[in-house]
Amino acid sequence: MDILHKTVGQIVKEQAEQNPETEAYVYPEHGIRKTYKQFDEETDRLAKAFIGSGVEKGEHIAIWSDNKREWLLSQFATGKMGGVLVTVNTSYQSTELEYLLNQSDATTLILGEEFKGTNYIDILNTVCPELRTAEKGHVKSAKLPHFKRVIVMSGNSYPGIYTWQEFEAFAENVSDAEFQKRFDLMDPDDVINIQYTSGTTGFPKGVMLTHLNVVNNGKLVGDTMSLTEKDRLCIPVPFFHCFGCVLGTMAAVTHSTTMVIAEQFDPKRVLRMIEDERCTGLHGVPTMFIAELNDPAFSSFDTSTLRTGIMAGSSCPIEVMKKVITDMGVSEITIAYGQTESSPVITQTRADDDIEKRVSTVGKPHTGVEVKIIDSATGDKVEVGMPGELCTRGYHVMKGYYKNEEATRAAIDSEGWLHTGDIAVEDEAGYIAITGRIKDMVIRGGENIYPREIEEFLYQHPSVQDVQVVGVPDPKYGEELMAWIILKEHEQLSVEELKAYCKGKISHHKIPRYIEFTKEYPMTASGKIQKFKLRELSIANSQKEEV
Repeated sequence: MDILHKTVGQIVKEQAEQNPETEAYVYPEHGIRKTYKQFDEETDRLAKAFIGSGVEKGEHIAIWSDNKREWLLSQFATGKMGGVLVTVNTSYQSTELEYLLNQSDATTLILGEEFKGTNYIDILNTVCPELRTAEKGHVKSAKLPHFKRVIVMSGNSYPGIYTWQEFEAFAENVSDAEFQKRFDLMDPDDVINIQYTSGTTGFPKGVMLTHLNVVNNGKLVGDTMSLTEKDRLCIPVPFFHCFGCVLGTMAAVTHSTTMVIAEQFDPKRVLRMIEDERCTGLHGVPTMFIAELNDPAFSSFDTSTLRTGIMAGSSCPIEVMKKVITDMGVSEITIAYGQTESSPVITQTRADDDIEKRVSTVGKPHTGVEVKIIDSATGDKVEVGMPGELCTRGYHVMKGYYKNEEATRAAIDSEGWLHTGDIAVEDEAGYIAITGRIKDMVIRGGENIYPREIEEFLYQHPSVQDVQVVGVPDPKYGEELMAWIILKEHEQLSVEELKAYCKGKISHHKIPRYIEFTKEYPMTASGKIQKFKLRELSIANSQKEEV
């Protein structure tokens, strides 16, 4: 594929011309259905509202909610008028919100009223107490010097905050000619999105992504899934993360595919959407697929229309992958691998790859994407079959971290290679397997152990639903392994039984020294397991055992 030099707005207009009557999006929970023609008109109107409210090209607009329709429309409307959408994690609290609004120089915040019992309006008033007495659109905050306006995704009135209807009304003040003038100013190399990486150390960094980054990544992801205007993609992954707004909405829109959207993930709700809307595609992180497969009502739902989808976000257990293909019928499910800094997909399995390739590798690089695997100590390329750090170069690499040149230089070298921090192995056929993060690798008595290998082995035990393996400090060996196990419902298993299961099947040094049973893992809002938090818990627990 030739790289598309197009803006997000141009893509929407093209799809509306080619497939005007195809459904663009459906919100089954609200009975909302809109065609691509209507979607184009709605996002034009909203783009005018941004212009009419005073948002200039290049201004930063933070957005904070679950997968609401207003979020979807804002993503594509800002792509038509040059606002930079700053995505906010739905689980943020006051300190994190203040940091993000400040570091990103956001002038505008669009927000939902609440999320899972957390009142967003209250949190915002804590961060910006001046809001209670501010004139709408003219907020002056001591802590946030750039901050001006707030819009709520509802018709409810709050001091200093525009209702959604008040905000939309700004469109009336902007002529078609004025809108077109702004639309024509867009350049594919303009930054359109800032995503904050949930850093496991230090403060989150703002990854700057361009039209070129996200349009082409979405296009290539959709091409690899063979998406067309006849497909209906169920999107239950959060929009604030690249999985939702690139692999989900952008992959769909670049192919005139219908987006069937869940505002929040609920396994039963997703299964109902698949059946009612006859979805052909389904996205999810492994924990979502596990929840769907283990839902007590799973067998009562018809998932036979499913053909494709993506499992990504963290390592995909082999046993889960097999069940998604056989029990759910997602015969062409693909694995995608990447990171926010690569907008996000670097490699993806193909629909016709055999199951072994789809469960043991993350596929091959996309078109236009270079990959090399290096010895991170020397910088030299390693031989085929040897582990090293995966580096990538191409159209998909971010512009950099916002206002953080030092971190940008540490991530992208002078030759344009993005250093991922992931350990990978490439086989003779060019397929890549990710064996862990450099910082996740456990070194026990001089032996390098990759937690992923142990996890894959333990998944095969019939009582085990999920497993995560981390390293903990050990005075004798340097590090020891600790496994955190979630058992299937109504299953019982002892530490001794699990260790006995390992004996004779995996090397002695790979059998976890510590085993803990748990009901859940610490998670990010996007469904990723926070291994660094598990490691902290593991260290505390292993120390208790030693006492």
